[in-house]
Amino acid sequence: MYREFLAPRDEDVLDAIGQWPDTDESGARVLSWHSEDGASLVLSYDVLGRSVRVRWTNGGELLLDIFRESATRLAFTSDSSAMHISVDFHMGESAGALEIQVTPNFCVRDRLLLQ
Repeated sequence: MYREFLAPRDEDVLDAIGQWPDTDESGARVLSWHSEDGASLVLSYDVLGRSVRVRWTNGGELLLDIFRESATRLAFTSDSSAMHISVDFHMGESAGALEIQVTPNFCVRDRLLLQ
């Protein structure tokens, strides 16, 4: 069963996290964060393709690279102490969630469960 990928408009992303998404050559939205210790986290999402990619590097070394299709919801939350991104997925008989903390430190949690 097809499920729509519900993602905030660029204006809503700006309101939620104070950053306007860039657009890559394929039309995907791209957001980047850099830490003081040289690490970087890049989130890209393609609403039409229902896909999300997270890449975390430190000093040029790749620490994490997750690409997932069948995204159904993307949300950004931010308060004075932390910024979070959550992505829900539904892939037939499995469902999952990708939870990303951007501030104060990078942290990525990925869950994928059979239903």
